[in-house]
Amino acid sequence: MEVSLGQKQKQNEFVLVSVSQISSSSSDSTDNTGSGVIARFNVESGYSQLRFHQESKPNDVIFVDLRTAELFRLSPVQSICINRGSESSNLEVNSYSRAITIRFKTEKESEAFHCAFDKWRSDSHDVHTGSQLENGTALAHRSKFDDKIEAASAKMYFHYYSQLLHQQNMLQDYVRTGTYYAAVLENRADFTDRVVVDVGAGSGILSLFAAQAGAKHVYAVEASDMAESACRLIAGNPSLRDRITVIKGKVEEVELPEKADILISEPMGTLLVNERMLESYVIARDRFLVPNGKMFPTNGRIHLAPFSDEYLYVEIANKALFWQQQNYYGVDLTSLYGSAFQGYFSQPVVDAFDPRFLVAPSICHPLDFLSLKEEELYEIEIPLSFVASVGTRVHGLACWFDVLFDGSTVKRWLTTAPGAPTTHWYQLRCVLSQPIYVMAGQEITGTLRMVAHNAQSYTMYLTMSAKMWGAGAEQGGILQTSSCKLDLKEPYYRMSQPQPYAWAQDQQPHQQIQGQDAVGPGLMGEPMQNSGVPL
Repeated sequence: MEVSLGQKQKQNEFVLVSVSQISSSSSDSTDNTGSGVIARFNVESGYSQLRFHQESKPNDVIFVDLRTAELFRLSPVQSICINRGSESSNLEVNSYSRAITIRFKTEKESEAFHCAFDKWRSDSHDVHTGSQLENGTALAHRSKFDDKIEAASAKMYFHYYSQLLHQQNMLQDYVRTGTYYAAVLENRADFTDRVVVDVGAGSGILSLFAAQAGAKHVYAVEASDMAESACRLIAGNPSLRDRITVIKGKVEEVELPEKADILISEPMGTLLVNERMLESYVIARDRFLVPNGKMFPTNGRIHLAPFSDEYLYVEIANKALFWQQQNYYGVDLTSLYGSAFQGYFSQPVVDAFDPRFLVAPSICHPLDFLSLKEEELYEIEIPLSFVASVGTRVHGLACWFDVLFDGSTVKRWLTTAPGAPTTHWYQLRCVLSQPIYVMAGQEITGTLRMVAHNAQSYTMYLTMSAKMWGAGAEQGGILQTSSCKLDLKEPYYRMSQPQPYAWAQDQQPHQQIQGQDAVGPGLMGEPMQNSGVPL
């Protein structure tokens, strides 16, 4: 039966006649769960929660957060539970996301349920505020996640991933989904009769893949309301559902009844580390994985290379021209031009670019998920050292990542490299407000330092320098240096725009810069068709 198990978890169950769920998105639509319904109160992730499910369909669950729920009597044996969606600070009304009608066998059972509801709802408030318990000890309600991440960011993050349209966007990334499917099914030996934990399960697709590969049992841990959709999706696959348990909560907080032989997750964000879910992946490893257990993915690499793209640079710089107007409805805007100019260059650019814009072989920064410490992700510093292959203006640093599924049977890579099939991650470029000039054979050095912040992302500090070249180069020295500060949380999403690029006179169109650390053939292959780049 689908529950989150913990030694300190208290439970209380009621058998109901029926439950019907009414969604506010369509007042005429009713989702009838049928008869023989179990209502269970319990504590999950530090908060009191009410769950409804049919005995015959344990994975088809309705969750109710008791912190935002109200219960009203319609008759002696019928009540309605309203789950509040949000509150407006300007209007003295509450908005409600859904209503659930509940029918009891007797008036006595209705009364008992109402008493239990009031008690659990009161306890939920106490837990939320961290008040003193009867034994005089304070219940610690903040997890490690809560200590690191601001509440507003977490709320927006979990709301985003609770929507099916965003899950669909990821599922329809066939490079991503197909690679995961192949990595799991080609390595059945790693999953057959094994206990699996799906970290941040989302729709539950990876849990279903693991079950297809013969997993003994899969615990799908999902903190957002997408856990409800995962329950329904899993329940709709009868041959697999009995071996999958959905647990709603954060991996930093939930308890599992057994250790995992293998973890599976999709913790990668833009530039691999955005959204800071890699930290949760590492925490899950430390909490749930048996010694010498496996992780899918097993390790990752951040790839970096200098690039030259005059059109991109001009496009960004031109955005600030608005602020050079001296008579905008009688107002002189020029005093804000400098701030606007730097502001546009503080946004990393997310798009798919042609690998021929790279002006030097790439380097990589490896991350081994099996040994990586959580604290090592708080600040990441990557020294940069390249040798320019062409003479050109360097406009910044291009970045992408790949991850390895190190299976016992097949080792499979998932790459987001330029020139490879495009994924929903695309690539990322940090554009310097002041480009640097290099000649072929000239050394480019610098540092990319990324510091995690509590909005689930990173502040990026980039410095790139052109070292002395030609006679006297052996004495060292820097000719030019350019720096910028960027917020990975606020990128410029450019991937849907046309890119009619032309080549600089001193850069040959046929040149293709291959990374020193390429995984294999095709990682930096031919440009994709319809890329807009003249061949």
